[in-house]
Amino acid sequence: MQLYPNISPLYKLHLQIAMLPKLKLISHNLCPYVQRSLIAVLEKQIPCDREYIDLANKPDWFLKISPLGKVPLLLVDDEILFESAVICEYLDEITPDSLHPEDALTKAKHRSWIEFGSNLLTKIAGFYSAKDEETFEAKRLDLITNLELLEAQLIAAPYFVGEKFSLIDAVYAPIFRYFVAFDRYQNFGFSDRTPKVKAWREALLGRPSVQQAVDENYYELLDEFFQKRNSFLSKLIK
Repeated sequence: MQLYPNISPLYKLHLQIAMLPKLKLISHNLCPYVQRSLIAVLEKQIPCDREYIDLANKPDWFLKISPLGKVPLLLVDDEILFESAVICEYLDEITPDSLHPEDALTKAKHRSWIEFGSNLLTKIAGFYSAKDEETFEAKRLDLITNLELLEAQLIAAPYFVGEKFSLIDAVYAPIFRYFVAFDRYQNFGFSDRTPKVKAWREALLGRPSVQQAVDENYYELLDEFFQKRNSFLSKLIK
């Protein structure tokens, strides 16, 4: 028997939110893994405190509670969750209207391409950290190859599966911010052969939850971060 069958969906949502545990997300203002967690928080309208730390000078209290010494951490009452994929799925599961597909195979496919996105972030780090031109060029071409693999997966628009925003979209939005930054320096060819990825990127970066997941000076902070790398890219920027 369903309790209170006649209450409105909006009121039901408010009741469910009121029953959630106390949440706090330990964050860093440039971390893409934090951003994907924040996007999930914002999309699901979950009350959640944020605390930002300096990863170059990690507080002792953070090192004591973070098994991997990384952000994000999600404090759930007295419990601690780490790893952004786990955090996003938890946030999705404790609230209605899942951001994952219902079909098991489709959901598994999304999880596979979420992992591809995490691997893409590693490749992006290799690109902006490359010390010499030869390594930089190899990393650039590898990124283009990976974007072309992603292009082949996109069928509908504007999001990964069409009109519905999914958890996989929350993962790729922070990834695409890097390519916006790179395009500000010069054309590295990242969008030349991937028009569907570019359209997906533009749709995601125009979404309110994605915009609100970073500070207004995000790209200025990212510029400073790149310039401190003493890399081939930092020389191009200067």
